[in-house]
Amino acid sequence: MPRPFKCRFITTTPETDYFKPRGIPLNELEEVVLTLDEFEAVRLADLDGLYQEEAAQHMNISRQTFGNIIESAHKKIAQALVNGLALRINGGNFEMKNKNTALCQSY
Repeated sequence: MPRPFKCRFITTTPETDYFKPRGIPLNELEEVVLTLDEFEAVRLADLDGLYQEEAAQHMNISRQTFGNIIESAHKKIAQALVNGLALRINGGNFEMKNKNTALCQSY
């Protein structure tokens, strides 16, 4: 039986949620979707420079789960950069850490 889902905390949403290569019309591009929990993992690990254990605590998840999330995020970002794809940041299962919400939001 799978382990019960544990809600992932995020503290920010991106100001810009779409990136694409310059000079290529949007209708000609494939896109990769980076979820908001993956975005938060990248922010904590790569921008804030936290170790995985500390970043996992911020997101209320295990270190192993954080490692899986950050690995998935890095692959998606690399795929977009290397292959010239659009990158959309949207969706995921999360709870805003600074709000009093009772249930995980799923988008």
